[in-house]
Amino acid sequence: MPEIVGSLLEPETAACPWAFYAQLRANAPVYRMPETGFYIVSRYEDLKAIASDPQTFSNSIVHEQYTGESGSHLGRMYEERLSEIGWGHVQTLHRTDPPEHGRYRRLLNRALSPARVEGMVPSVERLTDQLIDAFADRGECDFVAEFAFPLPGLVIAEQLGLDATQITTFKRWADAMLAPAQGLLTDEDAVIHYSDIEAEAQHYLADVLEERRSKPTDDWMSALVADPEDGDEPYSMHELQNLMHQLVTGGYTTTADALANAMLLLIEHPDQMDLLRRDRTLLRNFADEALRHSSSVQGLFRRATRDVELGGVPIPANAILHIRYGAANRDEDVFDDPDRFDITRDNAGKHIGFSRGPHFCVGRPLALQEMMIAFDRILDRLDDIALAPGTTLERAPGFFLYSLLSLPITFTRR
Repeated sequence: MPEIVGSLLEPETAACPWAFYAQLRANAPVYRMPETGFYIVSRYEDLKAIASDPQTFSNSIVHEQYTGESGSHLGRMYEERLSEIGWGHVQTLHRTDPPEHGRYRRLLNRALSPARVEGMVPSVERLTDQLIDAFADRGECDFVAEFAFPLPGLVIAEQLGLDATQITTFKRWADAMLAPAQGLLTDEDAVIHYSDIEAEAQHYLADVLEERRSKPTDDWMSALVADPEDGDEPYSMHELQNLMHQLVTGGYTTTADALANAMLLLIEHPDQMDLLRRDRTLLRNFADEALRHSSSVQGLFRRATRDVELGGVPIPANAILHIRYGAANRDEDVFDDPDRFDITRDNAGKHIGFSRGPHFCVGRPLALQEMMIAFDRILDRLDDIALAPGTTLERAPGFFLYSLLSLPITFTRR
């Protein structure tokens, strides 16, 4: 096997992984990462097969199985402390397999039903315009801090009973919830810091859930505590806390990253921005192409339940696979000229940025709706959008999210 140059643990590779992915797809599409022992899977068809076969490639993985020895110690410490001051994590939804997974999926399908998402459109439009109002006359803003992160945060916060003044609190909670997965538990002080913040969020959410149980409204929280359907057992507070954890982290940071990455792509490809300005029927395809080209979630984990062979590589039972959506979405066997950003691409919707199979992202309709509304309003209201002079772009550290730390832009009000 040819030598693989580079590593996803190197910040420069994580910030621009495309050449590394191409190298993997060509030479080692199932690659045992020497630093961690994970099997990185980078080809589209292999990822589809894994995502569609939970019997062989399980989502039921505990934290220490993919964090290494030091990460295991700190991860256990985090869980113990969270159990003492809040609610410890339990396996739900994303960390379960069928048939157990179906019980949680039915609940989230109810909370994020097409009718409920459609009913949120006026709210998303209102919040989008409010955010643009705040900077439109200035001619400049940090798109990440002033739009991409606030928008999905405000959308979710309204569903959780938070008002706009509490958005910084909400972001602090979401960042803490993501800290273990992002490798931010670097020492015991970090464990205490982030677990305390997550417990703070849990106690707030518990109060809201109990209030919605007695006085339901038409929001997610009420849907989560409504009487289960299809004979399902009621959900415990531990389960509800973990589901809220997944709604917050999955519906907030990833959508914010998608908005920022999509804006950067339009700035880097002014011909595509002009095309989208002229033809808004391309908004849906634009959103899919942005998610394909610069996937918010670059990869997630699976566990082999038995000895199996994939792409000619033997994988032992209980080995951890890291399936890289970002690599599969640039597979030249599926997408012609995959590094090119083209909002008219006829198969942009084939991307697997929302995964496949039983764990297909339940938040997909809302994420796409937010992207389409956001850029429709931005292009209606702002002209001459460009990177601010002297801008140096930086990506956030981390193994699986593709996040811009900031995106300073200039523009003129239309």
